Amino acid sequence: MTPGYSASMRPLPALLAAALLLLACGAARAAKVATVDIRGLDEAQTENVRVSLGLVEAIGKQLSGRRLAYLVREAEEETREALEPFGYYSPRISVERGGTPDAVAVTITVERGEPVRVRRADVAIIGEGGEDHYLQRDLAAFRPQAGDVFDHALYEASKTKITRRLAERGYFDADFSSRRVEVTRAEHAADIDLVWNSGGRYDMGPIAFVQSPKRIVRDSLLERLVYWDQGSYYHQGKLDRLRESLARLDYFSTIDIEPHPERAADNQVPVTVTLTPAKRNIYTAGISYGTDSGAGIRLGAERRYVNDRGHKALAQLDWATRRKTATVQYRVPAFAWLDGWYTASLQFADEQTDYIDTRRVEFVASRSGQVNRRLNAVASLHALRERWSYAADDDGDDATPVSYRYATFLYPSVRAEYIDADDRIFPRRGIGVTVELKGGLEGVGSDANFLQAYARANWYRGLGERNRLIVRGELGRTFTGALIDMPPTLRFFAGGDRSIRGYGYREVGPTTVGSDGKTYALGAKNVVTGSAEFEHYFNDSWGAAAFVDAGDAFDGSPDIHTGVGIGARWRSPVGPVRVDIARGLNDPDSNFEIYLNIGAEW
Repeated sequence: MTPGYSASMRPLPALLAAALLLLACGAARAAKVATVDIRGLDEAQTENVRVSLGLVEAIGKQLSGRRLAYLVREAEEETREALEPFGYYSPRISVERGGTPDAVAVTITVERGEPVRVRRADVAIIGEGGEDHYLQRDLAAFRPQAGDVFDHALYEASKTKITRRLAERGYFDADFSSRRVEVTRAEHAADIDLVWNSGGRYDMGPIAFVQSPKRIVRDSLLERLVYWDQGSYYHQGKLDRLRESLARLDYFSTIDIEPHPERAADNQVPVTVTLTPAKRNIYTAGISYGTDSGAGIRLGAERRYVNDRGHKALAQLDWATRRKTATVQYRVPAFAWLDGWYTASLQFADEQTDYIDTRRVEFVASRSGQVNRRLNAVASLHALRERWSYAADDDGDDATPVSYRYATFLYPSVRAEYIDADDRIFPRRGIGVTVELKGGLEGVGSDANFLQAYARANWYRGLGERNRLIVRGELGRTFTGALIDMPPTLRFFAGGDRSIRGYGYREVGPTTVGSDGKTYALGAKNVVTGSAEFEHYFNDSWGAAAFVDAGDAFDGSPDIHTGVGIGARWRSPVGPVRVDIARGLNDPDSNFEIYLNIGAEW
């Protein structure tokens, strides 16, 4: 080689190396995490690992080669720590890179290995609370127990539940005397040492009501809602029930109940109840439409508190093309025995539909009371005057005056409503039962002797996370020898959205044929209906339903009518919305019926 040749060729390898280095640096700067795949874990574990990985946070971002390598190295330790709360302290973890330099795919494969199990669980309460029956039950339910996988979340939830229960039951001085969990990785064992010292239990002290910025009702009225005696044992449930009672009054926009154990005297905890008055007057207006009633408007006015004795007044008007009602109501608190009200209401109603022309006026005086959280009772006295004529009685001659029937009834009634549900709006476990008994005597304000009993029940049960089974039923019976004297208000009907879907409103039951050839319902002495419905929700808001309804309104023996259908369900902010389409099976020529309902059914 000549020197000139050597000089001209030697720089090429250096330039090539420099170019490759620049390309490598460029590639490092352009590195991006495209996907992170986690394998070998269940859904909860996978999610906890995912939210713990720095690699997941970096998906889609431009990373330097050094930063990417660091995140890949850290992924193993992050995965390991994310599995410890589930009791897996010795997993085998592999982290692999794939994809392209521009779009790196990371796969994390986990073999969880043997979990850490509880070897010893010393969980106790010393002091006065150790003898508390309810706290003993909570201790027995503490998880995890010996032999269980040491699940951190389950441990913390059990610990928090007992700590909270101690405070709820008045052990305000409770504290931990021992709180330790020792994990021995080599032996896959965890030892729990958890002991509370409850201290003494406090009692209920004086209650102070503060209405701010102004007092709207007498404190003496509110004090009647305090059903316990001062000096009785403390329990948060007593204050919760007081809050519910105050909320039902609808006098106040906010209710703040605060115990003050730091100010306890003679072992009694004083309680301050701070109340902010709600707006005094409520006005409502809206439009309505119903297949039977036609288009209409609704107007309402309510005075939440008429005076400082807590009286309430209400006026409401529903004015539709073929159905009109006007109601006035006055309520007086009745707290001396059971939370409730004395109520006097007067209602005028007029209905001009395809099957009936009726007008009535009814006065009702009642006393309601809450027996407990689940049971309400109402005793009423009704004075009813009703005029009616069935469309079937019309002979079609405009020159012939309408022949009306009249009825006057004065009768008492008793109704009890029981609801036990995990959620009043959308129950997954619940039962609701309504029972009513009413009766009148001829010559004592009523045109006929009668005794009427009615019961309705709804049962809800969740099946899995997204399914519900709903069973409904009603049963009513009237004992009278003068059904012809009973007005429509005191008769039973069947058919429609809250009865037997697949049939029109009041379509099922005794009927008569009018001069126009149409069939009209007359109402019956008895009714029996039942329904079974299955709901499946595709997500937290939307679902579908399939159902079968059956029953009859009858005087002698029932002629069971059956309807089947499907529906759409929406869990709206104002309550469940249900749209159903159904068809009756008894008549092959029957039409499909469509129904719309909003709100929970009880």
